[in-house]
Amino acid sequence: MTTTRVLTIAAATLALMALPTIGDAQTAPRMGDGPISYGADAGEATPNSLTLRGRAEVIQGQNRLRADAINGSGADSGIERIEAIGNVYFVTPDQTIRGDRAVYTPGDNLVVVTGDVIVTQGQNVMTGGRLTYNTETQAVTMAGGAGSNGGRIRGVFYPDSSGN
Repeated sequence: MTTTRVLTIAAATLALMALPTIGDAQTAPRMGDGPISYGADAGEATPNSLTLRGRAEVIQGQNRLRADAINGSGADSGIERIEAIGNVYFVTPDQTIRGDRAVYTPGDNLVVVTGDVIVTQGQNVMTGGRLTYNTETQAVTMAGGAGSNGGRIRGVFYPDSSGN
């Protein structure tokens, strides 16, 4: 596997880092042009995949994706799927998204985070069972799920007290 292929898979993983700023009309954080670093307790690479296991982490700039495992797969045409499994955390300077699993499919521009999803931005919090984000349109959908919330989404948002 070429270094370029491994870096391409890692870079596509960072597309998860383009999630929107919840409760704010500002521009969402974007992937940067900076170096991409990744680490894990163990990993494997084939011509069409990269697997990171045990404290798996991908970092670019101030954005970080962390999970028990991160898997990327693709073909000659590019990355087809990135999956983060177990204790998923996506952290940007402005927000933290937590879930049990996240899947990014570049073909349809969708990032789906499932399983007790919690999104925080400052004091603002939103919870649900499934968050879907379109990386092209920046549209966000939060759905309820089984669990303590009885299938409902919940949120607490604090208005901007600065008058802006």
